[in-house]
Amino acid sequence: MKTARAARSPRSAGPSRRRPLAPKLGTRGRPEESRAAILKAAVAEFAEHGIAGARTDAIAKSAHVNKALLYYYFKDKDSLYEAVLDHVFSGLRERVMPVLESKTPPRAKMLQYLGTYFDYISENPRFPRVVQGEWVRSGRGTIRMQRIAKEYFRPIFAKLQVVLQEGISAGQFRALNPMDFLPSIGALIVFYFTAAPLMKTLTKVDPLSPERIRERRAFVLDFISAALFVKAR
Repeated sequence: MKTARAARSPRSAGPSRRRPLAPKLGTRGRPEESRAAILKAAVAEFAEHGIAGARTDAIAKSAHVNKALLYYYFKDKDSLYEAVLDHVFSGLRERVMPVLESKTPPRAKMLQYLGTYFDYISENPRFPRVVQGEWVRSGRGTIRMQRIAKEYFRPIFAKLQVVLQEGISAGQFRALNPMDFLPSIGALIVFYFTAAPLMKTLTKVDPLSPERIRERRAFVLDFISAALFVKAR
């Protein structure tokens, strides 16, 4: 009696060629992408409504995730807001600190810093509105503001003071008080983007168009150079 052989289908004859499906955005299988999408949506929501008016429902919908996943990464709205602030300020620190720590002469270093700072804000025009809202709500004495100042602003401020002193000592910069000059840099760059919606209404010109951004960048560098640099004799 012959032994019957089990029939084998063509698909079972060898290893499967089907590739496993990649996890979809909005699942725990793509944590970096999901987290980044949530932060991006949160920046827009907090910039528009502030922490009090921001809704996690709207953030989750914009990020294409469900609320359960949002709360998987961020335990509550305050934690998400804290993460947004870290996202904003750590990005700035990562961009400008290599410039300030370089061996470039003071004059060129200051111009490079200004350009890098301006470019970071122009690439992320919602950031100033998030930050301004935090200043207004928190004041100077909150734990959150103390942490931000210590981790992000103090290192940048210290490096800028060194650049200023080096330039003054070399006779390249006017003798300016850092307490007056450095906040003026931030105001000159940041306020333009904060006020962009109002300026668009008043002038009927888009302040954030590529052409206007180029013009504004050139103006900022020229304006600060005129205020700071000592003219060669």
